[in-house]
Formats: sequence, C-alpha cells, structure tokens
Amino acid sequence: MQTLKSWIYRSQLGSLWFLSEIKSFITLSTLRNHLRVPDFVYISSVVLLGRLPKKTKTDRLLMCWWAFTGLTHLIVEGYFVFAPEFYKDKTGFYLAEVWKEYSKGDSRYAGRDAGIVSVEGLTAVFGGPASLLAVYAIATGKSYSHILQFAISLSQLYGVGVYYITALLEGDNFAASKLYYYAYYIGANASWIVIPLIIAIRSWKYTCAAFKGQDQTKKHKVR
Repeated sequence: MQTLKSWIYRSQLGSLWFLSEIKSFITLSTLRNHLRVPDFVYISSVVLLGRLPKKTKTDRLLMCWWAFTGLTHLIVEGYFVFAPEFYKDKTGFYLAEVWKEYSKGDSRYAGRDAGIVSVEGLTAVFGGPASLLAVYAIATGKSYSHILQFAISLSQLYGVGVYYITALLEGDNFAASKLYYYAYYIGANASWIVIPLIIAIRSWKYTCAAFKGQDQTKKHKVR
C-alpha cells in the first residue's frame, strides 16, 4: 500500500513539473488561470473525502487517482481526439498549447497518426467515464469496485503497451530532442504504467480472495 501511495504522490509532483516546463509555450496569465483548476479540484476532493470517514486512506487515494485520470482522459485526451487541427490554433487556448508542446516529445500527435488517434479516442470515450465510475464505486462500496478497477487498469496498461510498441516498430524517433524524449515521452507516461500495474495486482488479489471465501462458504453449506 505504501508503494501505491508514494507513486500517486510522485505522479502529482510530476504533473506540477510538467506545467512548469511548458511555461515558455504558454502565457503567464493562461498558466495562472489554469493553476486555479487543480486548486479547485484539490479543495473539492478534501471536502468530498472528508464526508467519507469510513473510507481508508488507500481508498481515498484511489478515488483521487481515478478522478484525476478520468478527467485527464475526458478533457485533455478528448480534446486531442476531437480537435484534429489543434496545431493550427493561434488563440493560445490552453489544451491546444499543451498538445503542441507534448508533440515535441512525440511528433505522431501533431501528425495525427492513425494508431495514436485510435488509442486516445478509445481511452477518452471509454476510459474516462469508467474511471469516474470507479470513484463512485469506491465511495459507495459497490461489489464491482475491484473488478472495474482491474479492467480499467488492464486497459490502461494495454494502451501504453500499444503506444510504445508501435513507436518502436516505427523507429522510435519522434522526439525533438533527448530532453523532450525523456521528459514527455517517457516521464509523462510513467504514472500510467506503474500505478495501474499496482492497482491491477491489488484488485486481482481482492477478487481472488472474495471468490475463495465464497467457495469455502459453499463447502461448509454442503457439509
């Protein structure tokens, strides 16, 4: 559990670092306006989670993670999918600037690579809502909570796998420099490898334990 908490914490630090790196591409006023959003989300999370005293710290962290990843899939990745000409935007719109900047680490985004658009599209349409459903499932203690978390985590790992494998098959030469390669291409995606893997293992263990307990109960009834 400590590993899960530390990685979620590191992912949050990584997000703040990512914002600081793109300040040269985004106007200061735009950046300041954007920073109000995480503040609002943080405060809302504290208020919301404060009303769930029966939830463990791990469950609360998982709810924060699923809320973060769900909104990222829906808003950030959704914009990329449904705004094919984001690279032509000259209004300084934040999401357009983010994808322009990220394209320095992977030019396939600016080039609208079919594989990338397909993976991001499926993630935005299905992964986003499913992640937010996971928040609800954990908060209300639904029986499908762990199965849902396992399924989403598995899909995220699959998506990241396709993302990197297709890049390797095509030469893995899409970054403007090594800095962008390691900062954006590797660093920005690291959280969606480590955290989903940990959650998948955790949910798998819980699910197996639940089935095992059910089998033992049935055996006792037969006797």
